[in-house]
This record gives sequence, structure tokens and C-alpha cells, in this order.
Amino acid sequence: MLDKMTNQLNFHGNALVLRGERQRAIASNIANADTPGYVARDFKFGDALREATGMTSSATGAPGAAVTRLATSGTYGTAGTTDPHHIPLPTVNSSTSIDRHGALGYAVQTQPSLDNNSVDLDRERANFVDNAVRYEATLRFINGNAKTMLSAIQGQ
Repeated sequence: MLDKMTNQLNFHGNALVLRGERQRAIASNIANADTPGYVARDFKFGDALREATGMTSSATGAPGAAVTRLATSGTYGTAGTTDPHHIPLPTVNSSTSIDRHGALGYAVQTQPSLDNNSVDLDRERANFVDNAVRYEATLRFINGNAKTMLSAIQGQ
């Protein structure tokens, strides 16, 4: 019985962590909108949530195979160096970082630009607001579940 209650909270907890990671990636894209050569980063939320919860996709059949990159081409925005004299970029060492698991992909460029920057501010702002609303909804689900469990425990 306790398993059923905690599974739903775990699902919403995983969704909240992934929403936070996606918000961080979108905010990074918006902050680098004027950086020459910057390639926008994003990930497919549904696939990442399937992997985080251990569910399998009907098309793949394996839990780890659900996360896909949005685009695999491009050398801009990588954390490596192209010359031995370059300083390597630091990587995030957070255990919840989506980039650490290799799921953070490159967004497909919709508008060509002279400085090879692939950030589309209109799309990024819309994604930012959509993700913020969904983050708030996930918080409300968690709050509602906690209130329901509390009222059941108190016998009301």
C-alpha cells in the first residue's frame, strides 16, 4: 500500500527535477542568444522522464534507449577543446544533471544567422513559459497528493 503512494510521489519528484533541468537549459540558451557560435541545447522531456522512471518506450524496449538527441551534428557548444592551448570548459558535477547522462542534445536551427548562433529567442521564450507553467502544475500535484495523504492519515 505504501508502495503505491510513494511511486506517485517519486514520479512527480522525477518530473520536477527534469523540469528544473530543462528550465536551466532554456535559461542558458536565452542568456547566450548573442554569443557567436552558440548552439542551443534542449532535451525531449517525455523520453527523459521515461528513462528516469524506468518505463520503456514501446518502440525501443530498453529503459536506457528512450533518450534521444535532438540533433547530433555540430561542434559549437561542446565542453571539449579543439586545441591543446585552449582551456577546457568546466562540466556540471550534479548527480541530477541531465547533461551528465548524455541526454542533453542540440536544438535544430530554425533561422540561419551570420554568427552561427542557433538560438531562436521567440521559441526559447515560449518554451521557458511553457516549462514554467508545467513546473508549477507538477508542484501543485505534489502538494495535492501530500494533502490527500495527510487527510487520510488523520482520518478526515
